[in-house]
Amino acid sequence: MTSLYLIAVFALLIAWQKTRKFALYFLPWLIFAVTYDSMRFYPNYMVGSIDVRGLYEAEKSLFGIAAQTPTEFQAIADHSQMMIPGEYFSVHHAALPDLMAGFFYLCWVPVPVGFALYLFSKKEYRWFVRFSWTFLVVNLIGFVGYYIHPASPPWYVMEYGFSPILGTPGNVAGLARFDELVGYPVFHSIYCHNANVFAAVPSLHAAYMLITTFYAAKSHQHWFTTAAFAIICMGIWWTAVYSGHHYIIDVLLGIMTAIIGILLMEKVVFKRFLNRNSQEVH
Repeated sequence: MTSLYLIAVFALLIAWQKTRKFALYFLPWLIFAVTYDSMRFYPNYMVGSIDVRGLYEAEKSLFGIAAQTPTEFQAIADHSQMMIPGEYFSVHHAALPDLMAGFFYLCWVPVPVGFALYLFSKKEYRWFVRFSWTFLVVNLIGFVGYYIHPASPPWYVMEYGFSPILGTPGNVAGLARFDELVGYPVFHSIYCHNANVFAAVPSLHAAYMLITTFYAAKSHQHWFTTAAFAIICMGIWWTAVYSGHHYIIDVLLGIMTAIIGILLMEKVVFKRFLNRNSQEVH
């Protein structure tokens, strides 16, 4: 239903001459939103088996932390002696990092969208187009990853164990501590609408701000803007693990997804397109 509303709004913007340019430029964002919304009609877990234990064991093998206290042993889902980072942070957390985690994660979509609007408002159309289409392509690569390897996040294992339960509602996990600190259900209101919790790989949380930071640097934005984006980017990577929403493996695969999308667009698509335009001019 959301997709139909978005398409209807787009059609109205296209129909009116004064907003037609805006609508055409923002076409990649419409495709992104419609594609994301449409995936709920045919979830990834209908295509392949859900990885619940495999990622957990891989994370423990690569990044495991030895448990030392009774509280730490109690947090371990498979009752072994090693904790995944998500389990470690579920025991070891504090108010300041909880607040920082919440603020970083709130930047996940608004900052990229805000950057796109900024480029458009400043009439930096060349960079707007490159950023927007790359953002779309990275998302499409990530969505393909969801269907290739349906996987549960760390909080699912910590909450439900190793059996996949279809229809499991979204969970704020460690971000609940932010809601408690600010006294308002910020993340509860966001994650209660999450219809598919088995789309953790790759972490597009890790990808979005990396794309944004890259194009801020590439388009020669003020150094402070690029530095701020870089800090937010790394903050989101840390929050994804600290909050129990992603494994470190998910984050690394999300970073790889962003790099693949950027290289594909910059070294193949845009390079070819720009070279062809240059030849036509001459």
